[in-house]
Amino acid sequence: MMSLLLAIALSCVFVTSQVAAEESEVVSYAGFQVWKIKPNSEEERQFILDIKDSYELELWNERRMTRDPIDFIIPPQSQTKLKSKLAERKISYVVVISDLQTAIDNQKTNINKTTSDSKAAYNMDWISYHRLNNIYAFLTYLNTTYPKLVQLINIGSSYEKRPLYVIRISNSSSPGTRPAIWIDGGIHAREWISPAVATYIIQQLVEVPANAKLLSNVDWYIMPVVNPDGYEFTHTTNRMWRKTRSVSSTSSCRGVDPNRNFGFKWGGLGASTNPCQDTYRGTKAFSEPETLATSNFIKGKSSQIKLYLTLHSYGQYALIPYGYDVVYPPDYNDLLALANNAASKFVKYTYTVGNSADLLYAASGGSDDWAKSIGIKYSYTFELPDRGTNAFTLPASEILPVCQDFFPALDVFATKVATCCGAFTTTTTKPLTTRTTRPTTTTKRTTTKCPCTCG
Repeated sequence: MMSLLLAIALSCVFVTSQVAAEESEVVSYAGFQVWKIKPNSEEERQFILDIKDSYELELWNERRMTRDPIDFIIPPQSQTKLKSKLAERKISYVVVISDLQTAIDNQKTNINKTTSDSKAAYNMDWISYHRLNNIYAFLTYLNTTYPKLVQLINIGSSYEKRPLYVIRISNSSSPGTRPAIWIDGGIHAREWISPAVATYIIQQLVEVPANAKLLSNVDWYIMPVVNPDGYEFTHTTNRMWRKTRSVSSTSSCRGVDPNRNFGFKWGGLGASTNPCQDTYRGTKAFSEPETLATSNFIKGKSSQIKLYLTLHSYGQYALIPYGYDVVYPPDYNDLLALANNAASKFVKYTYTVGNSADLLYAASGGSDDWAKSIGIKYSYTFELPDRGTNAFTLPASEILPVCQDFFPALDVFATKVATCCGAFTTTTTKPLTTRTTRPTTTTKRTTTKCPCTCG
């Protein structure tokens, strides 16, 4: 018996050591490609999804319409066989990223370089992606420099004990008494453009006098990095990491998808029970310290916060609850009208506007659904650019154009929040899903589970 216990103990030590070693090794995506595969029928679509399961491919982005393309990351060892299988069925595809590691390296070229202005007060710009320490130093600087305008709030700690920061921006003599807008970024670690846009919004609201009108009647709560552990891990070890970094008691696979971990319709469609999946829901709602701290803070301000906005990538979508299934809230048309108005301000990038589950796929446990469920009238997920050409490796040269294109929409949101939000207008007609480029009416479709990992 003793020898058996010793063998088990040594086995556990070996497995633990092996996992620790794997976690410390930098993941290379050399030779990996991103393919955009386009089915022409439901049969072809199912064939593609069957291939995904057979080859255990990672699906990056899928839309609900039969003929819409599906994005996959294809490992080198599978590329020849997959080309043959697609050719046999005459299914077309495009290689949008020919070498994923090269795209990653190009994206990281300017990280943490100091700004060209040697007199700059902080090492923060929007021509490169920044590590967490730069982002937090920037928030600290604003808190110290603009004490009458900015308050930096530590709302808790991540699994790896990094602080979770929210910045409040208000010129009110009694902050917390006016209607407010909440914005968060970095729920999914690899979506680097999200914290970049969130920090740009902060800088514009605090340091640009021309934007003072956005503070006239509205307070702002902005959390640029909800998932700091995962975000740092994408910089140091695995660029394509999505989840938190918590340790499971039942698996060697780490992390939970924060956007499947919020406590409204938790554990439903589109959320995995497998800890090794990117859409793993966790052991229970709010199992993660990041989602728990964020939700507790928002609940404490829920009577003040009138609009919830969470930034993700990629795809260029303005998504409206609910996402757990093709279900429309009673005031869906109110949300749709405001989202269309905001999207009309975009010039460089066109966004598709509509219900999350109807446009893309069902995903339960999402933060936007949860925010809507606690009484925040206007709740949105914005999937930032692009549409898949660069996917999660959007070049640093695109950061400023994305930020500048997005910022004017905030005026639309601030104007609405300043005057709302009493009793909602009940939908009396069938809700519409619209595209800002070509309005369409969609019919309600049966929702199926989808392992997509965008959003």
